[in-house]
Formats: sequence, structure tokens, C-alpha cells
Amino acid sequence: MTKKTVTAQYPDVQPELPPRTRGVIGLFEENCTVCMLCARECPDWCIYIDSHKETVPPAAPGGRERSRNVLDRFAIDFSLCMYCGICIEVCPFDALFWSPEFEYAETDIHELTHERDKLREWMWTVPEPPALDPRAEEPKEIAAARKAVEKAAAAQAAAAEAQAQAAAETSAEGDAQ
Repeated sequence: MTKKTVTAQYPDVQPELPPRTRGVIGLFEENCTVCMLCARECPDWCIYIDSHKETVPPAAPGGRERSRNVLDRFAIDFSLCMYCGICIEVCPFDALFWSPEFEYAETDIHELTHERDKLREWMWTVPEPPALDPRAEEPKEIAAARKAVEKAAAAQAAAAEAQAQAAAETSAEGDAQ
């Protein structure tokens, strides 16, 4: 009550939005495996996904063919979306992200259904994630990966040492004869 009110003239002056603002959802297509979790968990049923199965040849000779889902359509109807973020949270492959863009009003309600091309465009506006706290403990996934790499490196070093020792023994036997 003691402060003077300030009115921001919105179209002329852009507002200062906090980082990680929920504006529109962007799609990173390369990470989408068409698992349909986002569409199943959406309380508004505003995500539409179509796909087909494609046969992939074996990676090695004598292997078997695999099938994988190929994304045909990914659309979000923002006239129905309530911006809860459940789809982003349940995506196990980090294919959906919040973009701070909020100016996507349309005169026709049918234009608020954004297909995957438009969702891909929104990905360019997604900000970088915040830096990790240097005092935080290391994530268990990274710790497990580091242990696996160290174990593989130790096994490789041991194999190289055993091979060098075997070569030294054979050369010593050849010199003795």
C-alpha cells in the first residue's frame, strides 16, 4: 500500500520471465521412442501420437531382425492442455521440454493444435538446464557408469600386462635355446 504501482505496458514492453517458465512444450524428436507414456498419462488427452512398426536388419550377420516404432504424428492440442507438465515428467527419454515462449495465440482454435514440425521449432527456445550444485553428491547413474568404466579399464590393463608378460617369457625361452 505504500509503494507506487507500476503497470507494464505488455505488448510494448516484454515481461521479465523467471527461468524455466512453463510456456509451450517442445519436442525433441530424436529422443522419442513412441512409448506413448505421455499420451496415456495426460489428464486432458490432448496429445495425439501415430506410429508404425519398421523392421531393422540385424546388426551382425546371423542375428535376427528387430522391429522399432517410427513416429508418424506427434501433436499437442494447446486449447485443451492445462500445462500440468505430467507429460514432461513421465517421458523416460527426455523428448519433451518446457519452452518459456508464451506468445502463440491464434484467431482460430484449430490452429492451437501444434504438429511435430511446430513442436520441433519450440525446441530452439528451450533454455539450458541449470548447472548442478558442486556440493551435491554424484548421481548414482553416473557413479555406476564410472565404476563400470574403471573396471573395464583395469581388466584391459591386466590383459595387456598378461600379454606383455607372456611375450617376454616366450622371448626368454627363445633366447635360452
